[in-house]
Amino acid sequence: MLKGKKLIGHRILIASNRLPISVERRKGKAYFHPSVGGLATALSSVHNQYQWWWVGWSGTKSFSKKIESKFVSEFRCYPVFLTKKDIEKYYQGFCNRTLWPLFHYFPRITKYDSSEWDYYKKVNQVFCNRIVDVANPDDVIWIHDYHLMLLPSLLRKYLPEATIGFFLHIPFPPFGIFRLLPWRKEILNGILGADLIGFHTFEYSNNFLDSVLCLLGKDHELGRIHNENRIIKVGVFPLGIDFQRYFTAGKDPQVNSEIRRLRNIIGKRKVVLSIDRLDYTKGIPERLDAFNTFLENNPKWHGNVTLALAVTPSRVNVHEYQLLKKEIDELVGRINGKYSTIDWSPILYVHQTLPFHTLAALYIMADVALVTPIRDGMNLIAKEYIAASSNGLGVLILSEMAGAARELGEAIIVNPNNKQEISDALNLALEMSTKEQILRNTTMQKRLRFYDIELWTRQFFDQLFEIKKLQETLEAKLIDDRIKSKLITDYHKNNSRIIFLDYDGTLVPFTESPRKSTPDDKLLELLEQLAEPPENEIVLITGRDRSTLDKWFRKLNISLVGEHGTWIKTKKSNSWEIIEPLQSDWKREIRPTLELYVDRVPGSFIEEKEFSIAWHYRNVKTEGGELQAKELMALLTSISANIEIGVLHGNKVIELKNVGINKGRAALRFLSKQNPQFILAIGDDSTDESLFQLLPQNAYSIKVGIESSYARFNLTSQSEVVPLLKELLNVTGDKRR
Repeated sequence: MLKGKKLIGHRILIASNRLPISVERRKGKAYFHPSVGGLATALSSVHNQYQWWWVGWSGTKSFSKKIESKFVSEFRCYPVFLTKKDIEKYYQGFCNRTLWPLFHYFPRITKYDSSEWDYYKKVNQVFCNRIVDVANPDDVIWIHDYHLMLLPSLLRKYLPEATIGFFLHIPFPPFGIFRLLPWRKEILNGILGADLIGFHTFEYSNNFLDSVLCLLGKDHELGRIHNENRIIKVGVFPLGIDFQRYFTAGKDPQVNSEIRRLRNIIGKRKVVLSIDRLDYTKGIPERLDAFNTFLENNPKWHGNVTLALAVTPSRVNVHEYQLLKKEIDELVGRINGKYSTIDWSPILYVHQTLPFHTLAALYIMADVALVTPIRDGMNLIAKEYIAASSNGLGVLILSEMAGAARELGEAIIVNPNNKQEISDALNLALEMSTKEQILRNTTMQKRLRFYDIELWTRQFFDQLFEIKKLQETLEAKLIDDRIKSKLITDYHKNNSRIIFLDYDGTLVPFTESPRKSTPDDKLLELLEQLAEPPENEIVLITGRDRSTLDKWFRKLNISLVGEHGTWIKTKKSNSWEIIEPLQSDWKREIRPTLELYVDRVPGSFIEEKEFSIAWHYRNVKTEGGELQAKELMALLTSISANIEIGVLHGNKVIELKNVGINKGRAALRFLSKQNPQFILAIGDDSTDESLFQLLPQNAYSIKVGIESSYARFNLTSQSEVVPLLKELLNVTGDKRR
């Protein structure tokens, strides 16, 4: 595990579907050439700053040691060789017929084929095997995109200490859409093998966190998820661009030559630019319909504006994409046929991949960029267009459904399905004053110049190292034999001791119903033995009501604290004392809301105490329970905003109680009346944090579970608590040694 290491100087293994170098065979000879677009292009400007090594598909279906050797020695690439069937089922199948449409909010055209899912699993395992073969202990593994969402957890099994980052370059859909995927839990668990999980926008990260909560029952705190004794971070990293490359493109003689060539074709007319890869998510037919509406509504622009429509070929052998290409061709022909004159056609249409100098030329000369995808993870074209405007001129019309819209708020933001809105936006953009164009663009450029591809990369790795450091910190807090030995020694050498113990989730595991958590004889005997020495004060401090505590523990010489600190009964007293006068009439206002959710969620129930009320969903199916719990939590927080009521979301329970009442405040009653030389406190959830927070630094405060906490130490699970207490007493089984 990394311990304060700098990223520079350490090898980074990038795992992506395709390598930055492709190979093809012609007449029996292998030819290597850079891959077009994608991750490799985005990272090219920072390539020399890091020791990138790539793992990905080579683009060839044939394998040879000679090809592999050249990939490794000349291009720092470890090729993965896939069969024709792999590509058909994994890439063209599950990736592009299942994940791509579903994650872009197109569930109606999503295909669910179990055989393609099997190939997806197979290829992810192939990538895993390749990385395990070549990885060094200090390597940082950075996995990219939807093709490899199972890979993080697969690697974690073989390389448990590895530093693994994952970044999703497409949207992550809302829970209501994601849950349609039959293999949804497998996908989530696959991603959760990473240490850091990155998304372009808060919307996508929140969608992911919602799905993790609703499907796996794992909540988060500030984007941190506790998963299998590890802390995972979910972060937002909007992908940047190589700003200077586009900002200075106008100084390139080849770019200027291309501008002159294009001007000879278009003339002095205004240029509206549309550049996209051929894909149904880009909204190209909808954009053409909107441009047709613009021409219908604004005859003054006939002959004075040209839509430069560049469509990059994509998945040319896929039937759906062939149909899309045909639809675009027909729309272009229809619009041009309707409006063209002898010397003007409204649309200049090309279907080809454009080289950089042509792309930059179009960016510079375009008066308007029309970027209106139906759904897009980020969309770098919008950013590149703004960056290329070194004179500050040009207007960006941007779909609100693109991730880039969260950063480029000064653009004209439109709904890509609203033809009239896009038509109005085009008219506004073409008539916008120079002053306003410069004001909007310079504001966006300042943002893009600061958050470029270099900062994007650096921030991702900074947070990856940060979460690894937190993991190390929490691992160091685990109670090992050394800490346990010191705890036992300190316990026996001090003559004034106090032990605070939570009940549910600490002394006993959680059960389907609170009534089933009755202490057994062995636990009662252990508590009795703990309370036997006169120098010991045992305080059972729990959320249970006082009648239950009396029923279970009245024969023991221990102190009891009920309802998270509301009621106190010391071992020297036969009566309960309330910590302060409280009101309970607010429960009449809250209970109908809880009853509504009991009706909505079969298996949930209400537990009412004197000064608190709780909604339990521990025996509810995870999906329904967690989803409704999140909704109820938000509703109760809103309802209780103006009254002195706190809302606690515990383990499968939402509880409401008076503000200011907590375990820490109750514990002060005991600590203020004595000056114990030894303090031990053990608890498992958020209600115990107030207790941990107030204890002195030398106290043995222990959080059950590997989570961030005010406690000094952690135990991995509830099953370790009773054995620890037995060791404290030198007890084996039920007899003292």
